[in-house]
Amino acid sequence: MRRDVFTADHEAFRELVREVVAKEVVPHYADWEKAGRLPRPFFERLGTLGLLGMAIPEEYGGGGQPDYRYNVVLQEEAARALVTLGTVRTQLDVVLPYFLTYASPEQRERWLPGLAAGTLLSAVAMTEPGTGSDLAGIRTTAVRDGDVYVLNGAKTFITGGLLADLVIVVARTATVTGDRRAGLTLLVVEDGMPGFTRGRVLDKMGIKVQDTVELAFDDVRVPVTNRLGADGLAFEYLGHNLPQERMTVAVGSVAQARAALDAALAYVRERKVFGSPVASFQNTKFELAAVAAEIEAAQAVLDRAVLELVDGRLAGADAAKVKLFCTEMQARAVDRCLQLFGGYGYMQDYPIARLYADARVTRIYAGTSEVMKVIIAKSLGL
Repeated sequence: MRRDVFTADHEAFRELVREVVAKEVVPHYADWEKAGRLPRPFFERLGTLGLLGMAIPEEYGGGGQPDYRYNVVLQEEAARALVTLGTVRTQLDVVLPYFLTYASPEQRERWLPGLAAGTLLSAVAMTEPGTGSDLAGIRTTAVRDGDVYVLNGAKTFITGGLLADLVIVVARTATVTGDRRAGLTLLVVEDGMPGFTRGRVLDKMGIKVQDTVELAFDDVRVPVTNRLGADGLAFEYLGHNLPQERMTVAVGSVAQARAALDAALAYVRERKVFGSPVASFQNTKFELAAVAAEIEAAQAVLDRAVLELVDGRLAGADAAKVKLFCTEMQARAVDRCLQLFGGYGYMQDYPIARLYADARVTRIYAGTSEVMKVIIAKSLGL
């Protein structure tokens, strides 16, 4: 169906991204998956092409286009080529908004040029062992000592943490009786600060090209000049960006479900069973027709939400609805597509196997499906 989301500028950007993905990503993707990370030179290449700094103001080396639709195009074109950009997506959609919104003029001068150029990589460290989606339960502490905070604690499931030069750490700087959400602060820990160590690189089921690590902070002395925003307001800041983070997951879910459908269509037209193409059987037609209809419905609700986000009007509960619907749809769609591959769908030689493994986490990170239902229920007054 016709989509009324993108302008001519977005479509020109799409052509550039499609070419970059075909030439710079696809030929190397298998090696990057084995390595468990994207190489640093790749980020610098993206920076040179202007793909990392679209939302960064021009005076800091960016494109001055804070339009989320460019990020959508980037995800859609990666999925079309049956790859993911992993930590690139996290840096642009999840981490960069904190720098753009809360960094001081001095911090912007110090960090934004490197982020635009791809010479500075970033991550955000929220999740802790035992806390999961309960951000108010964060136990990492930061005690003010003159012009520094002394940071102690541990974080886990940190995307991009292995190579990150800048890690935005959510830490408790005060305990407010009766309000667990108060007293949290964002501190930017820089690579090389004494006491900051990277632990295990976690061995995940899917999204192998995206490094995910554990981080530890042992009396790390973080200058007050590395604090993002005001002391004690991190929970409010995190809530402000969560709708975009959840939309990012939804965008990937729909794009990857569409990629699974395309892969299944190509396979069933070529594969023969009992002397006939798999595509000729009624079951195949019905299954793929149902998948196509679900994807179309998800695309419609997603596109509407993208425009709401761009206009600054997307409510948190609506973002939760979109993430819930799109990720649950992705799970059903990819599973049904894989079934049509038969035994080959279970083999890593076929991209459908990777799409299946990658899809599982979308119902977990950025808030589980169960958390999304809680948010939606609250919006209904329940």
